[in-house]
Amino acid sequence: MGSGTEPARWGSPRSGAAGSGGVWSRRRFVGALGAGTAAAALSGCGGGSQDPGPRGSAQGVAPDGTPASPPASKAPSGRRPLYLGTYTSAEGGGKGIGVAAYDPASGRITGRGTITGVQDPSYLAVHPDGRTLYAVDERERGAVTAVRVSDREVLGSRATGGSHPCHLSVHPGGRWLLSADYGSGSVAVHPIAASGALGERTDQVVHSRPAPGPGQEGPHAHQFLTAPDGGHVLAVDLGTDTVYTYRLDERSGTLTEVARAHTRPGAGPRHLTFHPKGRYAYLANEVDDTVAVCAYEPAMGRLTIGAPQSTGAKADTNYPAQFAVTPDGAYAYLANRGDNTLARYAVEADGARLRLLGTVPAEGDFPRQIALSPDGGLLFAANQRSGTVSVFRVDGTSGDLRLAGEPFASPVAVCALPL
Repeated sequence: MGSGTEPARWGSPRSGAAGSGGVWSRRRFVGALGAGTAAAALSGCGGGSQDPGPRGSAQGVAPDGTPASPPASKAPSGRRPLYLGTYTSAEGGGKGIGVAAYDPASGRITGRGTITGVQDPSYLAVHPDGRTLYAVDERERGAVTAVRVSDREVLGSRATGGSHPCHLSVHPGGRWLLSADYGSGSVAVHPIAASGALGERTDQVVHSRPAPGPGQEGPHAHQFLTAPDGGHVLAVDLGTDTVYTYRLDERSGTLTEVARAHTRPGAGPRHLTFHPKGRYAYLANEVDDTVAVCAYEPAMGRLTIGAPQSTGAKADTNYPAQFAVTPDGAYAYLANRGDNTLARYAVEADGARLRLLGTVPAEGDFPRQIALSPDGGLLFAANQRSGTVSVFRVDGTSGDLRLAGEPFASPVAVCALPL
């Protein structure tokens, strides 16, 4: 995707280069990252539950760089769709959104082509009806793009009004797309038509208060998601050390701020993941390498951030990316970039407590994003620097993770979206 106490790290849409006070261009930064010379902190993508069955004619190369065969009319029997995000502007990056399929039993991934025409699709989300895929265009002039799943037709893009969007999500009602612009520290709302196409944005909010945290030159919105109650949407801002709660008017698509929750200065909150019961959430703090349990009040939309806890990382430099919580709420997993591990937590007291159980190797370099399959049986880790997606079987009883075969090659893998 820093802080006065953070280690020296590279900047651009994500942070100012340590000691320089300046900002790199997006393309230069990602190119350096692809060359393995940067220690960056970027964003990732989440999952869905519908099986739209990838098909159609818009094809290019497979996510592993080999020529793609014509896509089948739908995913083979028993196999499920998997979409892969990348940076098209990075050295060695992808050509667009990678299309693949995975076997829920074995975890094996098979490449099925590329959806071209989308620039720097670093984060992906799917509509609740499974018919439309959405991607950020993480560039200086940020945009969000809609793609029809049935034939891979790009339905068009809309400007977010900010720079370097790094996260997006679909409101559960299916009528609104929420996006976060890291570079400008803003969040936006776009209407979704019946076709799945996007309209012009209906609202945009720039995080101007509080003042940026230690070492930050401005706000950096990193995530924009809907709380389980459906009535509130929350924006996580790394630059201001704040989680903002808004009420979304579902008729007009406008936002009204109702609450703020502040981390300790310099924590650098990145991603928030709710427990299935909706009363607690887990926050990954990128800059100070901690996590926190948060209590949530649905009636007011108020979040209360708890004390910092360990990520389990042993490396001198580590940037926690995000949590994934099993569908039954029994276990939580955290991606650790730098330590290159996946931390495993037992979730206790109906979601109110996390107990660190240990870590396992991510089997890749810089696991920027993780996602569970809809049934919770598999965990996917998108490893940015190694250009791979690791798949782990999840033991439903113990929460243990076991690698399911060799990691799948996917250029500059920054997002894995299993459906």
